[in-house]
Amino acid sequence: MRKLENIELNRMDVDEFKKSKKIPLTIILDNIRSLSNVGSVFRTSDAFLVKEIILCGITAKPPQKEIQKTALGATDSVDWRYFESTFDAVKELQSKGTVVWAVEQAEEKLWANSFDLPKKDLALVFGNEVKGVSEEVMSIVDDCVEIPQFGTKHSLNISISAGIMIWEIFKKLDRKKGD
Repeated sequence: MRKLENIELNRMDVDEFKKSKKIPLTIILDNIRSLSNVGSVFRTSDAFLVKEIILCGITAKPPQKEIQKTALGATDSVDWRYFESTFDAVKELQSKGTVVWAVEQAEEKLWANSFDLPKKDLALVFGNEVKGVSEEVMSIVDDCVEIPQFGTKHSLNISISAGIMIWEIFKKLDRKKGD
């Protein structure tokens, strides 16, 4: 077996990415402290053609050296915008018909390994590394999805959680390279 060279990967450029069909998914980052986590979410969102990222509250906005270090240019390809309030971002999306789910541990939830996609566009809210999704935002989301965990820890890094959820949604949409 031979590893492919970068030139053999046939990657699209930023202009092609901007024109490509995106998956009907928006990622909302609710007061994320780590710039590396923000950059990682951009990079994963680029890989799976996420429609948009919404940065809220204390979440850093590009351009920032630490974001760029992990994003590797994905801040140029993935559309993003900023809201001071996550609550306001969620309300705006809901007013336009988007279904909004928190990715959180909660009493009533869907499991990440067995949910059905809504028939409308979906947005996922990922919360602060310490406090999670704010109670204010939890009170207005349409549902909550939890990633099952079986070890001694009760949390995953936000960039890992985002990667898992983006991949789960991408699989459910049955997208393949070239679609």
